[in-house]
Parts: sequence; structure tokens; C-alpha cells
Amino acid sequence: MALVACKDGMSKYFWFRAGVVAALACLSGCAVQTTMVPTGGSRADGTVEMSYEIGEFEHAKIDLAQAAKDAARRCQAWGYSDAEPFGGQKSQCLRSGGMSGCSRKFVSMQFQCIGGAPK
Repeated sequence: MALVACKDGMSKYFWFRAGVVAALACLSGCAVQTTMVPTGGSRADGTVEMSYEIGEFEHAKIDLAQAAKDAARRCQAWGYSDAEPFGGQKSQCLRSGGMSGCSRKFVSMQFQCIGGAPK
């Protein structure tokens, strides 16, 4: 591969590589501290849905222990003693577009109320 010198002495290959590195850095996204909030649930079924929204290139950092505490607080208001997560996280596209086909996602997780019966 031949290198062609630019006027300032830098090669075009260098600038091409620098551009590729910059593009990859932008696409890799950034970590975002996200708090899950209660968005649904059922007193009769003893379930609480905790959720958050996230952008296409963001990587959520979630405090699952805090989410469990918040879900347990909701369960305790219903007469249960605690809550524990069950199942995995589910995501739903809120806004189509972007490079991945979805530029904004809604991510939810179910918690089961345990210990005691509802009031």
C-alpha cells in the first residue's frame, strides 16, 4: 500500500485510520446511570413492573438492588413482605430509526411480591 504525503506531512492513511477510530468511538456508546421506576403491576397477582428508557448508543448501568428495594416497597404497600426479580428483561422499541433500527428502547423487568397475602 503506497502512502501519499499530505501538505502538512501526514499521510492520507493516517487520517483515514484516525477517522475510523473516531467513528468507532462514537458508535461504541457510553455508560449511563439509569434508575428503574415502577411502571405497572398487579396487586392481585403480586407483580411489579420496573422499567427504564435508553437510547441507541447508551449502555445502561442499573442498580438492580435499588430496583428490588423500590419494588419491595410497592409490594409492602399491598401487604406483601418483599419482592424478587423473575424472568429477564424485556425491551420494546419506542422510536424507530438510527443505525440499529431502534433509536430509543423501553426496557422492563418483572418482580414477584413474596411473603404474605395482599391486604
